Amino acid sequence: MKTLFWRFLVIIFITLGVIGAILPGMPTTVFLILAAWAASKGWPQMDAWLLNHPKYGPTLKNWRENGTVPRKAKWLASGMMLVSGIIMIFTNAPIWVKIFTNTTMLIVSIWLWLRPESKKEKLEGH
Repeated sequence: MKTLFWRFLVIIFITLGVIGAILPGMPTTVFLILAAWAASKGWPQMDAWLLNHPKYGPTLKNWRENGTVPRKAKWLASGMMLVSGIIMIFTNAPIWVKIFTNTTMLIVSIWLWLRPESKKEKLEGH
């Protein structure tokens, strides 16, 4: 039963990651990091597949081993949150929703920029 729970989470997170790869404004990498975390708990084959994925594998490995986030990902995520925050201001949502959402995105952006970047990136100056 426990294994089924972890596999269910993996499928949900991968699905959200795929949607994020298609829809602008929705993240991909964060859901794949969550999928790899859940896979490590109960689906070793999927964990290995995610970590060896040609596009996302290196980012997932760097996160797992060092907690690093590529600068490109930081800029992309921050830009998407900024655009989403500006759009949120012009919606009909209640003011408390606008404040809560934009404050949350600001906190996430600050947290994201406080994450280290890989040594390789620092050496290359990216």
